[in-house]
Amino acid sequence: MTARRTGRPRRSPRPRRRPDGRLPAPLVPLAVVAVAFVVVPFIALLQRAPWRDLVDLLGRPVVTDALRLSLTSAAAATALALVLGVPLAWVLARTRVPGRAVLRAVVTLPLVLPPVVGGAALLYAFGRRGLVGGPVYDATGLLLPFSIGGVIVANTFVALPFLVITVEAGLRSVDRRYEDAAATLGADRWTVLRRVTLPMAAPSILAGALLAWARALGEFGATVTFAGNLQGRTQTMPLAVFLARESDRGAAIALSLILIAVSLAVLVPLRDRWLGP
Repeated sequence: MTARRTGRPRRSPRPRRRPDGRLPAPLVPLAVVAVAFVVVPFIALLQRAPWRDLVDLLGRPVVTDALRLSLTSAAAATALALVLGVPLAWVLARTRVPGRAVLRAVVTLPLVLPPVVGGAALLYAFGRRGLVGGPVYDATGLLLPFSIGGVIVANTFVALPFLVITVEAGLRSVDRRYEDAAATLGADRWTVLRRVTLPMAAPSILAGALLAWARALGEFGATVTFAGNLQGRTQTMPLAVFLARESDRGAAIALSLILIAVSLAVLVPLRDRWLGP
């Protein structure tokens, strides 16, 4: 028995309406509060800034020493993070080593670990009586804590995960067909890596390096725990801000403004790397 035909034309399904991008009305006040929660402290800092004396403040020894040391140590830490982080990111992205998930978790642990804990771990590892630092000191006399080398090590420790995560994501997004084509044409693995893979992942490597540099520039907890806070020797800009907050508030604000400006200069261009257009 067949069903009766009604003769009515079939209705085509209504096209789904695309979201217009407008925020639902109940969420608008919460979004405004969230923006204010982040922006108001920076406005308060700008309001307290001694703009008339800013040039003189930036010329003070405590500011120039901290700025010079921060730029030097952040650049060295970024270079060290590149040397160590790019191969590690390639291992995490392209190999199936046993325990890869655990390895990735350990590498990214400094992201969530309190920096002071990281500094204490560095001290027990590379200090004068540390697991590695003790034998090295006995053999060579090299001592990392309370030195510029200690600052670089602490900065690298906290900045390395930012580079590894960014570069790993970039390597995973590389189209493997180009690498296969190069291998088919006779290129060996090193040539494929050097001429195809790394150039295609170069934007991610650059983004990771900038993030690592910015993180190293703003590092505080691990540095003060492992390298100390000695002006002209281990006192970076965040440490100088902390020390000058009571004794020289103008210098502390001037250094804070530099750190804010540098952070914005790094984060704004990288916005599309994270969220897309």
